[in-house]
Amino acid sequence: MEGTVKWVDGVMFLGESSSGHSVVMDGPEELGGKNHGLRPMEMLLLGTGGCALFDVVTMLKKSRQALTNGRVELQAVRAEAVPAVFTAINLHFVIEGDGIKESQVARAVQLSAEKYCSASIMLATGGVEVTHTHETISR
Repeated sequence: MEGTVKWVDGVMFLGESSSGHSVVMDGPEELGGKNHGLRPMEMLLLGTGGCALFDVVTMLKKSRQALTNGRVELQAVRAEAVPAVFTAINLHFVIEGDGIKESQVARAVQLSAEKYCSASIMLATGGVEVTHTHETISR
């Protein structure tokens, strides 16, 4: 995996991935930005959520669960001092489906947390307290 981040102006940057996609990152006005994009730490948080939700959705589809909607709500705490690293992150999965089994959702979340989600596992091994919760809405 490769990527490039280019400085645009002020504190705005353009990130380009080796897969051909790009994203704008920018800071708040009080730090010289124009608020035209995500903050880099927001990107990290959202990437972690995307990684974990990818795992959960993929596993539920493989187990033939009738998934109709899914999201992960992220709550993060950062250190007060510089570097303002994440100290804790909770990933709360909300999974909806027709007759979806809570036990299947719980297992998918557990496997993502313990085995598959490279992002959350990397953060956890680096000292971030990463927790996972879920709720299942069966219709």
